[in-house]
Amino acid sequence: MRITGISTHVVGTPWRNLTYVQVHTDEGLTGVGETRMLGRTDALLGYLREASANHIEGSDPFAIEDLVRRMKYGDYGRAGEIVMSGIAVIEMACWDIKGKALGVPVWQLLGGKVTDRVKAYANGWYTTERTPEAYHKAAQGVVERGYRALKIDPFGTGHFELGQEETRYAVSLIEAVRDAIGPDTELMLEMHGRFSPSTAVRIAREMAPFRPAWLEEPVPPENLKALSKVAEKVDMPIATGERIHDRIEFRELFESQAADIIQPDVGHIGGILETRKLAATAETHYTLIAPHNVGGSVLTAASLQVAGCTPNFKILEHFNDFADADIKKVVKGAPAVDPATGCFELSDAPGLGVELDVDAAAEFPQQQARFDLWADGWEKRQPK
Repeated sequence: MRITGISTHVVGTPWRNLTYVQVHTDEGLTGVGETRMLGRTDALLGYLREASANHIEGSDPFAIEDLVRRMKYGDYGRAGEIVMSGIAVIEMACWDIKGKALGVPVWQLLGGKVTDRVKAYANGWYTTERTPEAYHKAAQGVVERGYRALKIDPFGTGHFELGQEETRYAVSLIEAVRDAIGPDTELMLEMHGRFSPSTAVRIAREMAPFRPAWLEEPVPPENLKALSKVAEKVDMPIATGERIHDRIEFRELFESQAADIIQPDVGHIGGILETRKLAATAETHYTLIAPHNVGGSVLTAASLQVAGCTPNFKILEHFNDFADADIKKVVKGAPAVDPATGCFELSDAPGLGVELDVDAAAEFPQQQARFDLWADGWEKRQPK
């Protein structure tokens, strides 16, 4: 079997473009992959056009390790977010092809499952007025849909510092959310790399009574010593890693012992097997994995393949019940959270277990998607 070519399909919304890639073969099997780029969708498409001619066409889709190695190192230049995301979508699609050809789900090819269900947490649910009353109501809606966990960034446009008035307001939002969801629902506190170490520590202590399940990206991701400074002074798990795009670059993070939970994005770090390898390394450091997942249903399905066979997998992020819920229709067999358990059930379908509906995808043309986390009203995901 050989790859004959690829086709790309961009599903657009005002705040995110989702890039779907189909990999076609000479035996009629087609696989699909997905990633979500912020402001770099056209760059990704340009890279894929070159990579298709240089590396992908004519390759054996079963020889995934070889194809990933050639795409990552065969152009000599150091691979960053665009290249690793391009590798990811092709890699996912090859696993999809391999699973379909062999009649088994991808998790079966990666060692077999260790669980039947994967806990989900909701994101994108607080696209409402930024008031305690509105957040209370929205959080109740999340729990009513069956979720046992949710995440929120309550810090407005905070950057490096957050004044006392803004801090009190952020605390009031979290107080309202905790009251709405009760004591047993997990509440993840997102900081989006906003703060200096001292500010992050101060805010974490203010939020401690509401028992956050983790503190995510408290400081910008480039300086691991700053992250270690926070980790040493707060009494809650630290989560980070969505903006690291190469498995090898996690080495220093593991050595620092600053993170309790790593959050690689399967669509940015080179795909399914790269994430599984990273998870195995994390396990040797007693670290959990909870992938960043801001994409659509194909990326969710790919992340679930990793979850099914990974002993130290904690939980999976999910946007698509709340932000841009209509885009779920572009994927047949889209994974869904069971409201009875708050979990995804692991699929036994071959490959990724999903199919891209190209006609439905065409109903959401690419947009000039914009998402600025330092702009007023960013949480509404309605760019001006």
